[in-house]
Amino acid sequence: MTQSASEQSPDQWLPTGQRVRDAVRAAAVPVIACAVALAGLAGLAAWTSSGAAGTPPQIAAGNGRVFLPYGNSRDTAAFFDITNIGGAEDQLTGVTSPGVEKAMLSRHRSSGLGADTMVMTGSVSIPAGGTVTMSPSDVSVMARAKTGWQAGDTLPFVLHFRHSAPVLVVAVVIRPGS
Repeated sequence: MTQSASEQSPDQWLPTGQRVRDAVRAAAVPVIACAVALAGLAGLAAWTSSGAAGTPPQIAAGNGRVFLPYGNSRDTAAFFDITNIGGAEDQLTGVTSPGVEKAMLSRHRSSGLGADTMVMTGSVSIPAGGTVTMSPSDVSVMARAKTGWQAGDTLPFVLHFRHSAPVLVVAVVIRPGS
């Protein structure tokens, strides 16, 4: 006569293949989760030890240029080189100048069909450790001149950022193409 499972002694219990597979699966989940967490912490430790963790954006700007308006138009474009030597991204959110009526950030878009367009943009990302070089074929500041300018004049512009303090940049009035 066979004994029921509850009557068998603990020495006679033998694991079945299904029980072993279930036990391995149950143990694998926390082991894998632990391994992933440790790998993430190791990456964070490397980033922290490199000195980049937690450093705010540090913005510097220069090489300001503004095109001399053509003919009777007062519309023009201004360009700057903006560098972020900090450890966090920032965003250029606006530009002001006492020499212009209004200034808007814009981005050049190519349609791929020979017709390009310009779209206004609310902000321009300045990546951590990176530089944005404004140009007529990428990002620029569209502006309307208040008074008549001459090539060689200088105009102060203030660049406004989401996280950083405003930065004053002097732009030189140049003829397009020079």
